[in-house]
Amino acid sequence: MAQDDEDYVYDEESGEWLPASELAAKQAAASNVEVRDAVGNILQDGDQVTLIKDLTVKGAGQTLKHGTLIKSIRLTGDAQEIDCRYEGIKGLVLRAEFVRKR
Repeated sequence: MAQDDEDYVYDEESGEWLPASELAAKQAAASNVEVRDAVGNILQDGDQVTLIKDLTVKGAGQTLKHGTLIKSIRLTGDAQEIDCRYEGIKGLVLRAEFVRKR
């Protein structure tokens, strides 16, 4: 009788006991969200994007115009949101449907 040296971990999502390596692989695949821009290009951390329409920024009293370049975006783990910095606006989160990869 062969014995496994691998630890088993309870997966609350499936209700089963799984090997730790299998659960880790499953969680890594779930956290690897594919974010696409308005035309279907895959976005990654550090990409530059441009706005495809004018957007009013809530709380900032400012409007970002069509064609505005946003540098060095960061993915948030949500398939539709990207975190970015823009001069004068802190904590700017844009929807991926309003940007195009440059």
